[in-house]
Amino acid sequence: MVFNTGAALLDAIVLAVVSKDEEGTYGYRITQDVRRALEVSESTLYPVLRRLQKDGCLVVYDMECAGRNRRYYKITDSGREKLSEYRAEWEIYSANITALFSEESPGGEDGKKEADEEGK
Repeated sequence: MVFNTGAALLDAIVLAVVSKDEEGTYGYRITQDVRRALEVSESTLYPVLRRLQKDGCLVVYDMECAGRNRRYYKITDSGREKLSEYRAEWEIYSANITALFSEESPGGEDGKKEADEEGK
């Protein structure tokens, strides 16, 4: 992806992914699901998971899987509230960006006409 992803957007994406499974989901699966939207490494995501846990948006528990412990992450009520805020902000943000990308650029044909008319 060409665009940098800020911390808030990454938090929102992780909360959205974790919220899909009521029982919780594990780190590797979160990474795979997030990668459907953007390219990100596990070393980037695990600090995000820890921060969301520290902020009370996620709870963490371990469960045995094939003889090994697997760490699961589950969204909290506080995390759902935060995700709701992120979704509302995203609607506004994405609509504004889409509107900007949809308009004629100043250097396009419309801009050229205006520049020609000003020069006369």
